[in-house]
Amino acid sequence: MFQQKSYQAKQYGPHLFETQGVHAPKWFVVDAKDQVVGRLATVLARVLIGKHKPTYTKHADTGDFVVVLNADQVVFTRNKWNDKLYRDHTGYVGGLKTKTAREMLERHPEEILRLAVWGMMNKSSLARHQMKKLKIYIGSEHPHSAQLPQPLPAGAIRHTVVSRPKKKIN
Repeated sequence: MFQQKSYQAKQYGPHLFETQGVHAPKWFVVDAKDQVVGRLATVLARVLIGKHKPTYTKHADTGDFVVVLNADQVVFTRNKWNDKLYRDHTGYVGGLKTKTAREMLERHPEEILRLAVWGMMNKSSLARHQMKKLKIYIGSEHPHSAQLPQPLPAGAIRHTVVSRPKKKIN
């Protein structure tokens, strides 16, 4: 009896994905306003890796591009604005830099979401390449209108409203 061959994605050139055809990556747009960071990051990581497709192959880039808008309006649950710490090391002795989530929101709001998504990816050269397909913007405008990004399917993102940090009044 004949057995049907299964599809296995192949790496094409330096970009690691098919540029044209049925298996070419799609562009999606996500509004991060009032979205919980961790829950949104799981959805974004799944789309970047390509696990939402039936053609998912572990060693090839089968994921899609994701444009995230309003990254400065994400929310955390509980008291993570003050308790969550982001650590970075300069490489010198005693060079550990620590910032709270509130400080990250003031200085680099897009890095909160980028680091959350990176934490849910495999740490490999393929994952570093897949992270380049994540485009994060602070406002509601983006320069990728030529790619005709579509919204993610409605069931992929949960809509829950949680408190934002209150601005300091000087």
